[in-house]
Amino acid sequence: MALQGITAQELNQMVVKEEGLFLLDVRNEEDFQDWKIEGANVSHLNIPYYELIDGVDPVIDQLPTDRKIVVVCAQEGSAKFIAEKIEEKGLDISYLLGGMKTWSEYLYPVTAYEDENVKVYQFIRVGKGCLSYMIVSGKEALVVDPVRFIDEFVALADKEGVAITHIVDSHLHADHISGGHELAQQTGANYYVMKSEGATFDFEALENYKQINFEKVQLDVVVVNTPGHTPGSVSFLINNRLLFSGDTIFVSGLGRPDLGGKAREWAKDLYDTVYSKVSQFADDVLVLPGHYASFAEEVNAEGYIGSLLGDIRKNNDIMEGKSIEEFVEEVAKSASAVTPPNYLDILAINKGIKLATADEMLELEIGPNRCAVHHTH
Repeated sequence: MALQGITAQELNQMVVKEEGLFLLDVRNEEDFQDWKIEGANVSHLNIPYYELIDGVDPVIDQLPTDRKIVVVCAQEGSAKFIAEKIEEKGLDISYLLGGMKTWSEYLYPVTAYEDENVKVYQFIRVGKGCLSYMIVSGKEALVVDPVRFIDEFVALADKEGVAITHIVDSHLHADHISGGHELAQQTGANYYVMKSEGATFDFEALENYKQINFEKVQLDVVVVNTPGHTPGSVSFLINNRLLFSGDTIFVSGLGRPDLGGKAREWAKDLYDTVYSKVSQFADDVLVLPGHYASFAEEVNAEGYIGSLLGDIRKNNDIMEGKSIEEFVEEVAKSASAVTPPNYLDILAINKGIKLATADEMLELEIGPNRCAVHHTH
């Protein structure tokens, strides 16, 4: 039987279904420790490629016989070579087509919410922990925090028979490149972002809007100023039921406020956001964030990332009962961790002051999500 490569989509299905999966990762140890494919029933073995070039016998006894084995590397070539050598030993094995680069770019939609007025799709970029949304009502759609793979949003809109008429970015992202401006150009939709974020292209300034309404349904999208992650960060509250929280509130924590070099100053803004604004929202508001830290820990039984605000409050003691001094100290301490790689270049692209090819954007985005600063206890 010929050696089989599997796609990122096929691998993701195994992760989501929690099938027994064993990953032999042949990247360097530093790269593996920094960023890997994770899941609830995923096991790893990291042995760098160069240690196996002369023979795979040292690894054979470490491979299971009761799990699907997939070899992973950065771009595919090394994984395919090692998988071929292992297959020659009689083991059933495959390798990830395109390597971690394809894993970084894989995106898929799930239904996160539906009632008589609105249907919400969540797009999960599983390799980066990035979340985008399409809110469908009648014959129109609003897209929240679109990643750069705009064809995915256009395809879903076509499938639903709706027109994308509004696009919002909760802030100018630092860890991935937004597709908001390009999607607006392609669809003719209105594109909204805070003017204070510093974008240089044409857009609608969110400072001028209290609501964005579309279709015959009264779909109130209340822009809630939530500075903290960046000074111009916002969240979007729809029908007093759904909070698209951007990078302000996650299922397992809060957004990091240090990327402007003002961790303590912006942590005070984040305190005001959490204790003066978000505290006014009901416990049964469904929070749909812009990122997640761990798919296995944060995906719910319905297959999307999201949680009721009351549950997030219970699981994150930093959100209630802290003095501003305690809050700032804890957030600033957490925020001093590693910054997203290449974030200055990514911000420049998202502001429209720098251009990049598709290959350059892929390279800039490689690596994990590093936007959360506080996680569930």
